[in-house]
Amino acid sequence: MSAIPGTSATSLASGSTNVQNEKAMLDKDGFLKMLVAQMTQQDPSSPMDASQQTQQMASFTMVEQITNMTADNAKSAAVGMIGHDVTYIDPADPNKTATATGTVESVSLAKDGSYTLTVSGTPGIKPESITQVA
Repeated sequence: MSAIPGTSATSLASGSTNVQNEKAMLDKDGFLKMLVAQMTQQDPSSPMDASQQTQQMASFTMVEQITNMTADNAKSAAVGMIGHDVTYIDPADPNKTATATGTVESVSLAKDGSYTLTVSGTPGIKPESITQVA
C-alpha cells in the first residue's frame, strides 16, 4: 500500500518505511534549494548544528564536482569518436530499430548542455544512440 504513486513502502508494521522511486534524482540545483529551504525554515531558537551545516556544504561541493566530472567525461567521450566509424540507431526511424553507419565528423554542444555528433553529414546524433565504434 503506497500513498505516493510511483513509490513503494515496506515494513510499515515495524514502524520503518522504505520509499523507493527510481525516477527521483537530486541534482546540484535541487540540493542547494533544499539546503536553503532547510536553513530558512529552521527554528531560530534551535539552529542547525555547525558541524551538520559543514557536512551538508561538503556534500553539496561533492555533488557539484561529480556533476562537473560527468560533463567533462561526456565531452571527452564524444570528442574521442571524431574520425571513427560508428553504428547508431537512426533517429529518423520511429520504431528506433533501424541503424545507420558513418564516420563522426564533428561534435556540437546543444542548447541543453548535451553533446551531439555529426556523422557522415547527418547532424544531431546523440552519443547515447551509438551502438558500435570502430
